[in-house]
Amino acid sequence: MSYKYILFLSLCVLFTYRTTAQEVFNYEESKVPTFSLPDPFVSQKGEAIETIQDWEFLRRREIISLFENQVYGQLPRERDNIHFHLVSEDKQAMGGSAHLKEIDIQVERNGKSITIRLILFVPTQASKPAPVFLLITHRDPENIDPRRKVKMGFWPAEAIVERGFAAATFHVKDVSDDNNDTFKEDILNTLYPEQLEMENGMRGLGSWAWGAMRAMDYFETDPLIDAKRSAVVGHSRGGKASLWTGAQDTRWAITISNESGCGGAALSRRKFGETVKRINTSFPYWFTDNFNQYNDREELLPLDQHMLISAIAPRAVYVASASEDEWADPKGEFLSLSLGTRVHREIYGMEGSFPSTLPEVESPVHLPYAGHHIREGKHNLTPYDWDRFMDFADQLYGIHHE
Repeated sequence: MSYKYILFLSLCVLFTYRTTAQEVFNYEESKVPTFSLPDPFVSQKGEAIETIQDWEFLRRREIISLFENQVYGQLPRERDNIHFHLVSEDKQAMGGSAHLKEIDIQVERNGKSITIRLILFVPTQASKPAPVFLLITHRDPENIDPRRKVKMGFWPAEAIVERGFAAATFHVKDVSDDNNDTFKEDILNTLYPEQLEMENGMRGLGSWAWGAMRAMDYFETDPLIDAKRSAVVGHSRGGKASLWTGAQDTRWAITISNESGCGGAALSRRKFGETVKRINTSFPYWFTDNFNQYNDREELLPLDQHMLISAIAPRAVYVASASEDEWADPKGEFLSLSLGTRVHREIYGMEGSFPSTLPEVESPVHLPYAGHHIREGKHNLTPYDWDRFMDFADQLYGIHHE
């Protein structure tokens, strides 16, 4: 065997070792590190949080600020104008069961503007304003085809309308492309370029949350929509954005995260499946620059994701997982939900609690203020998930179907 061949084999082994070492992620519960979590019930100055006033005027504000500075970036509120333009309408969509509206939401600042296309189906048989589900979507636009020539379980608009809910959606490309090379081209370069210069400035996920909030601005103007019974839904990266939307904007009645994992519902300190380092490396445009300092140092975070869920209280929150989606850490998502909703119970006095162990697959737990399920299968948003979300909304809103 020649020296060059031996050297070649050695280099191959070294390359394989390094590649494997870089790509090893923990999927064993026994290897989850021992960790302690920041306490939502203790302020940054060490003060006990015991009352609704303590929570709403002190601790919740601290938590939102921590996530702004360390994870998602600021969420700018300044704008000069917002306009809603009805660009298409079909009052007999879905065979007459739905009223389709396509609305352009135009937002202006400093002489520049961007436009978000909102797709909305409202049940035609509704005798009063309809509650609405808004999906933040990053998938191929054919998933949300307004003509319904293409129908996909990711956004089962017909099923949503049949249950008496309005079905709404927008694509994140209208506010910030889901792409590291082009994410700046819309809202950031056009409306808020100063955010890009800040280490805690808004980035991709924050832009998506901003877009969802503009959809809510529209819902509040439409007499066919009951904006006070609104739910924001996101899957995967969209689920991360939906949680940030619900924490920032108190107008949403229900915040729904589907398999959002690291940087979403799952506890970062568990280091199970996707990690802070991996997500920052693979998707650097999602989070603020400051989040990078916690790569492989999750224990130094002044927060964890259960606190994001707590910031949604007293409004309802739903976290869903899939049995084969270990990358998103279903147990970490459930623990985060259970711990985060302590605020609902201990500050707001809401009744009911989650079980102490991870619920069985397809055995939903629906409390008066929070919901959870683990679906059989892989990483996706499916009709089963939507049915459970609507069951929870029925319960929360007191809707009874014959």
